[in-house]
Amino acid sequence: MFLTNRTPELPTPEQALRGRPEPEFSVPERHTVLGNPLLGPYPEGFEVADFALGCFWGAERNFWQTEGVWTTLVGYQGGSTPNPSYEEVCSGLTGHTEAVRVVFDPKIVSYPELLKLFWESHNPTQGFRQGNDVGTQYRSALYPHTPAQQAAAESSREAYQEVLRGSGYGEITTELLPAEGRTFYPAEPYHQQYLDKNPGGYCGIGGTGVSCPIGVARA
Repeated sequence: MFLTNRTPELPTPEQALRGRPEPEFSVPERHTVLGNPLLGPYPEGFEVADFALGCFWGAERNFWQTEGVWTTLVGYQGGSTPNPSYEEVCSGLTGHTEAVRVVFDPKIVSYPELLKLFWESHNPTQGFRQGNDVGTQYRSALYPHTPAQQAAAESSREAYQEVLRGSGYGEITTELLPAEGRTFYPAEPYHQQYLDKNPGGYCGIGGTGVSCPIGVARA
């Protein structure tokens, strides 16, 4: 994290790093745990959802362990720099979050159930941080892909805010913006399913212990 001496803040598009027209690496073909393609094609009728809840290593594992999730991959989203590198994202000068893309079968697990897992897996009231991880890339964010996802995300945020407030927590700072126009850039190969490759690796995410009153998470 390169911004330890000042409060993190998002760069404007003009301040953001220039990036590059093409990525500097290739994404692995298949998920190391689930065995399915990372970049598609995805089965007809499946949905795509994007979540950011701190360090994406542990966040991705929470989702791939959920019944009905077909594949997951980690990447960078919500910023201005095209095809950023991990080091650039960590500099705070791209504006991206560390995000997880989840492809799921809505007949087995619903988007509201995934939202429940999202809310309960981190503290969404911390702004540009999760625990000891500080930086704009660790902010909480939801990027819905459809109007139905948008409505469900807004509803779940309102419901969880109520119970969080009743438990002594502050206001939710989760960024909630449409995925359209916010390109998901897959992260480097070594980040994909990192905690499967490194079972004892770092996992910095942790919830508030407050149950979210929507659906029943299957895991």
